[in-house]
This record gives sequence, C-alpha cells and structure tokens, in this order.
Amino acid sequence: MLKDPALEARARHLSQELRCLVCQNQSIDDSNAELARDLRVLVRERLAAGDSDAAVLTFVEARYGEFVLLRPRLRWHTLLLWLTPLLLLAGAATALLRHTRRRLSPTGAVPEHTPLSAAEQERLDELLKRSQG
Repeated sequence: MLKDPALEARARHLSQELRCLVCQNQSIDDSNAELARDLRVLVRERLAAGDSDAAVLTFVEARYGEFVLLRPRLRWHTLLLWLTPLLLLAGAATALLRHTRRRLSPTGAVPEHTPLSAAEQERLDELLKRSQG
C-alpha cells in the first residue's frame, strides 16, 4: 500500500485494468496469485517513480504482452475481438426479423402451389385407381 491515498487509488484502478496471467479471467487486484502480487508491486513502484497511468500500462504491456490488458486497445488486429459482439447481435436481430416476417406474412410461411396439369391429373387418377383396385 502506498502512503499517498491518491497514488494508492491510481494503483488500485490500474490493478483492475491488468489481467492476472495465472488466473487469466481476474484482474491482478482480485487475484491472490504470486505473479499478480508482483505486478501490483510493480505498478506501485512505477507510480511512486512518477510514471503516468498510461506509461505504467505501456510498460506492463511491453513486458508481458497485450494479453495482460483486460480491455485490449482498439487496433487493426483486435478489431474482430471488439466487433464480434456487435456482429453476433446484428446476426441474431436479422434472424429474428426474418423469422417474424415469415410468420406474419400470409404467403411467406406457406409456399404457393400451382395446380396440376391435365396430364399430371390423369396420371394421379390412374395411380389412385390402381391402388384401390
């Protein structure tokens, strides 16, 4: 814990932005892993040395890779990661809209049938007579 409450608050905020590389789905602030503790100490050391929040995040990212960020930055190679929820939502909305339109449309759900030609009707009558006799 840092003696300066403002620095400690910044450290806690930054610790919630960084992923525990052992636990993977927890921030280093929530994790009890030894590596998470080491990262919390590193964050506090960098803040005590006068680094800005962005500089601390950049330093940790450079050291451990982009995966350490709980919320990756929007870049060309993370674009799919950021857009996937929107694409899934758009796909679900489109499917729901199509399904609803089909159900509400009087002709959409039931395909229209064309009447049998005279030759087809004769063939059907002939087959029916055979099956009855």
